[in-house]
Amino acid sequence: MLIQWYPGHMHKASKEIKETLPQVDLMIEILDARIPFSSQNPMLTRLRGDKPCIKILSKSDLADPSITQQWQTYLEQEQGVKTLAVTVEQPEKIRQLTDLCHKMLPAKGTGDKPIHTLIMGIPNVGKSTLINILAGRMIAKTGNEPAITKMQQRIAIGNGIILVDTPGLLWPNVENKNSGYRLATTGAIKDTAITHEHIALFAVEYLLQHYPEALKNRYQLEQLPETEHLLLEAIGKSRGCLRSGGRVDMDRVSKILLTELRAGMIGRISLETPAMMEEELIEVDIIREQKAAKKLARKQKKLGSN
Repeated sequence: MLIQWYPGHMHKASKEIKETLPQVDLMIEILDARIPFSSQNPMLTRLRGDKPCIKILSKSDLADPSITQQWQTYLEQEQGVKTLAVTVEQPEKIRQLTDLCHKMLPAKGTGDKPIHTLIMGIPNVGKSTLINILAGRMIAKTGNEPAITKMQQRIAIGNGIILVDTPGLLWPNVENKNSGYRLATTGAIKDTAITHEHIALFAVEYLLQHYPEALKNRYQLEQLPETEHLLLEAIGKSRGCLRSGGRVDMDRVSKILLTELRAGMIGRISLETPAMMEEELIEVDIIREQKAAKKLARKQKKLGSN
């Protein structure tokens, strides 16, 4: 099942970004450190051309630090970008971003030549909070819900830098179904787009395989059930998520698990690695080829019947 969530204002914002790009000197994309691949917009890669780019891995305090380092190495070597892993608890590290912009564009940022920087990221990735820290004042509206910012705005943050802020952007076609589930797991896609239980089952299946000890410690389980469904039921029973007849309220326990996962209460969790993404990209290419072959077959059949 592919998860898609693409409100109308995101389509409008995508068009505005394309129109703004010629005036932009540098691009900053904010990624979720827990899902650096799934949270990067494929449109940016196509549009930026040879413009310099900085990829900020936000919420790094929630991600597995060793995997975050793997991602920084991968992005810098494979995509030719600069990276910076940050958290809102480290405002001084976030402010290093202005120095990095100047280092990448030494001929600009002084006098009448400000550095025009486009800053973008998926919903609920912490972009507005980062902008407020850089500006030293409350400018961008923040919140826990995705899609808070609805329109483009220009912000002078000092030091010869102007930020062009954009709404949180997804893209109309998330081809990798696992990426869609990861986006939902971290809260980038509104929970109304899919049931909590479906998202939680995906998350638990991954955690059982990669972070079993974290699950044991958080939910005080001596042994973990073999399946994700049984694990959710065990957590539900321990948390009192019961309906009449002693049945587990799966929606309620799913909400609890997702809330705790998103808040880092289960531990520092990364939901994907560079190696995983390489494998999944191969699968996506195969699916694309199959779709193209079916489309061609339908076209040939139609031509043959005329």
